[in-house]
Amino acid sequence: AVSSCQAFTTLPSPTKSPQSTVPTSSSFVRPNTATCSHVRINKTMLQMGLDMVTYLRCEWVSAALCTNQTPRAADVCLQLGTEDGRPVTFIPRTIETFITSTVEPDGVLPISVRRQLTQQEKNRGAARVSMVDQRADDLKDTPDESVDVVISLQAAARMKEKGLDWKKSVQEAARVLKPGGRFLFVEQTDLDGENYLEYVGNLGVADPDTEIQNTEKGEDIGNDGKTEEDESFPTFECLGYDDVDLVL
Repeated sequence: AVSSCQAFTTLPSPTKSPQSTVPTSSSFVRPNTATCSHVRINKTMLQMGLDMVTYLRCEWVSAALCTNQTPRAADVCLQLGTEDGRPVTFIPRTIETFITSTVEPDGVLPISVRRQLTQQEKNRGAARVSMVDQRADDLKDTPDESVDVVISLQAAARMKEKGLDWKKSVQEAARVLKPGGRFLFVEQTDLDGENYLEYVGNLGVADPDTEIQNTEKGEDIGNDGKTEEDESFPTFECLGYDDVDLVL
C-alpha cells in the first residue's frame, strides 16, 4: 500500500460557494492564497484495520505533517472530524486556538472525546481547545475566512460510514480558511470509486463577472447554475507530493 503526501494552494472566490470544476491555468494564481497538504491511505488497509507498523507510520506522518506544514504565524487550527486528543499534540505550540468538529450525525462532540481533549490541553499547556458542536460537513459555528489551518486525519471514511458528506467537508474547509491558510490531511485514496485527491484538486469557484455576462446574453444555464462559457478559479493548487510506503 502506498500513500502520497501532497500540497495545494487555494484560490477562493469572494462571492460564490465552491463547486467541482476543472482547474484553471496558473495564470489565475493570486497572492495570499491558502495551501493544502495531504497523505492518502490505501482503502483496503483501512477496512481491514491497521497493523501496528502501519498505524505507527500513519501517526508519524500525521504528526510530521501538522507540525512541519503549519505556518508559525498561524493562530487558529480547525480539525474535520475530531475523534480524540491526538491533534492537540500534533500542532505546533504557536497555535493559539484549536477548534473541533465531529463525524457524529447529530453534530455533538462525544463526552469521551471531550475528556481526551481536556486532558491533552492540560498536558500540552499551549493551544486553547474550543470544543464546538458542529458536523465536519457543516461548520455552522465557524465564520468564513476565520481559520489559518484545517486538518483532516483519516476522517473522510468515517464521515461516509456515519452518513456525512466528505465532499461537503472539503468545501467547508475552503470556506473557513483565510487567504494564505492551509488544508492538511491524511486520507485514504479512494472513496466508493471517487478519488479524494482529484476532488480536492478539481474544486473550484465560478467567476461571478463571467456568470453575469453570460446570463445577460441569454445563454442557457445548466443544472449546476453555470453556462458552458463560465470561467472558474481553482480552490486548491497542487504544490507537490511525496509517496509514503505504509507496508514493510
